[in-house]
Amino acid sequence: MTVQASIPVLIVGAGPVGAILALELAHHSVPCTVVERSPEPPRHPGVIFLDGRSMELLRRLGLASRLRADCRIEGPAGGVVWTRGLDQPPAGMWPAPPEPRADAVDGTAALETGLWVRGAALAAFLRAALRRDPLIDLREGWTFTDLRVEGDRVLATVLEQRTGVRHALEAAHLAGCDGARSTVRRCLGIPLDRIGPPARRCAVLFRSSDATLAAHAEAAPEIVAGEATLTWQGDGDAWVGTVPLDEGAPAAVDPAEVLRDRLGLDGTYDVLAVSEWDESPAVAARYVRGRAFLAGAAAHRLRTAVGRRVGTDVADAVDLGWKLAATVRGWGGPRLAASYEPERRHAALIDRELHDLAVQTRLRFGRLAAAHASRELLAGFVAQEAHQVGDAGIAFGRRLAGSPVVCHEPGSPGDLPWDRIVPSTWPGSRAPAVPLADGAPLFDRLGPELTLVDLGAGGAGRVLAERARRRGMPMTHLLAGGPAVGAAWDRRYVLVRPDHLVAWRSDAAPSDWTAVLDRVTGHMSREHVMSGDPFPGDTRSTPLTTERTA
Repeated sequence: MTVQASIPVLIVGAGPVGAILALELAHHSVPCTVVERSPEPPRHPGVIFLDGRSMELLRRLGLASRLRADCRIEGPAGGVVWTRGLDQPPAGMWPAPPEPRADAVDGTAALETGLWVRGAALAAFLRAALRRDPLIDLREGWTFTDLRVEGDRVLATVLEQRTGVRHALEAAHLAGCDGARSTVRRCLGIPLDRIGPPARRCAVLFRSSDATLAAHAEAAPEIVAGEATLTWQGDGDAWVGTVPLDEGAPAAVDPAEVLRDRLGLDGTYDVLAVSEWDESPAVAARYVRGRAFLAGAAAHRLRTAVGRRVGTDVADAVDLGWKLAATVRGWGGPRLAASYEPERRHAALIDRELHDLAVQTRLRFGRLAAAHASRELLAGFVAQEAHQVGDAGIAFGRRLAGSPVVCHEPGSPGDLPWDRIVPSTWPGSRAPAVPLADGAPLFDRLGPELTLVDLGAGGAGRVLAERARRRGMPMTHLLAGGPAVGAAWDRRYVLVRPDHLVAWRSDAAPSDWTAVLDRVTGHMSREHVMSGDPFPGDTRSTPLTTERTA
């Protein structure tokens, strides 16, 4: 077995999560190695939804416009049709969420709108981006088999399929982005915390020229028909049909027959693939063990029976990427990378509940249909649950309430609406996306690392930024002005992280700027972080807000 020199970050898996993590590291000038068992990206059809928040994060990497040009699906914009059976009129429909108004400049809209893409096209797009980047060492056809976490390093064993040679890779950090059946998670001995009992479901990828299916595809790409679901794959006549399986029952011998029985379809089927999975939502008990991390589906099982949404996955990759980059480059303290777990596991636990709500809604509809509920009753049920579609407030408005690297404030920022974006600079929130005085998006002027957004004259802000840079922290000082900024940004100084989230804010220069910087970069002592006390100099111990700026 060959032994290779230590590398800063080893990523297992070149799927969307691993690829975005690698590109995030490269964005911060940190090299990495990616091992991927498949020599080529997957080719089968599939649809993935990148919500507006994910597209904002990918815009930072220069990927958003290219994704729209290369991977966009032309067809139904979204929505879900609910019906007792495909041979019956729909009982109701969840329309696609409305796109944000193009003229909304008050922080109530996303900078980017959501995007449906072909899964195969996204995989090929990201794999090509990895191959082009000189900071990314992509090793395709390399299978990860084992690891050991030893103090300040991780030792991984990988098999080079072409030669049969085993390699030992030593890395300062390792990220397991290897999917729901994660070998990294198994090697770390981390269990999944699941809601409810196992819920087996069978998925059949097939092509069909059935006229009934074609008619439904014109209305919406997702169909719930009794206990089954159908999802158009953005590729002509390709669909995925899913049906529940009884616990202990063998997988269907003839999946096409299952579709005919459950959905009442006629016509010819060309079955391309059959898979089975447990759709009970689950989250890993831990995200971090030593210098090994879990991200994406390796850390949480949130797969739905309809179109795949990857907002949680993208946010995992970005959060872990900038924190590992800061650690490797030396300005991130020992608590920064560790903060990945409380921040992202907290988000996944919330998403697990929302995922379970969607699953239970579908199951209840199926049971109501099986019980011969009237179409009117089914329509009322569907209408009552339609709020689950318009969830912009949840996607854009969540706050890092318990993060150890955010300077929290006492009190409450107010209720979080489900269906709309409310601009806020409350610590832990996504900063408001507004145009500057010259019309340029403020997000596009943020630096790659920390940015001190300054709504004042700039003198004190420049001093604060310079003091941070003298500590070795790369900090951009952004003078921001214009009506939209003044209306949505309600503090003179706002410290913004690379992921657009607010780390600290104030109307006056802090009495202890060092304490603020220590907190947001993870340099606080373990005893102070674990004590639950406010950081020295925050609004709970030393008043920072001495005057409100109009």
